[in-house]
Amino acid sequence: MKVKRPFLTATIVILLILLVAAVTYAVRMKPTIELGVGYGAHVVCSCRYIGGRDMESCYNDYEPGMEMISVAEDEENKRITASVPLLASRSAQFREGLGCVLEPLP
Repeated sequence: MKVKRPFLTATIVILLILLVAAVTYAVRMKPTIELGVGYGAHVVCSCRYIGGRDMESCYNDYEPGMEMISVAEDEENKRITASVPLLASRSAQFREGLGCVLEPLP
């Protein structure tokens, strides 16, 4: 006699639906996230190297909703890298006479 496990089957189906929804959402949001990390890198780079402010005060220039973007500084190369883990990353580097330039260049 076969034992039925409706709870296990329902749990697996729900998890698969959630996984498909999460992947679909991430794929659809990727262009928006890439735009956001580019904006974040440029804003912090400008604040830090053109405005001469410290990194902590530069976080105050973020728009609401940008809390998920993490920022790293490479002081030696005057480069700021903003990223959302597993989805997007973008750098902005200060160049004398040009200001902060997003990388990679197209």
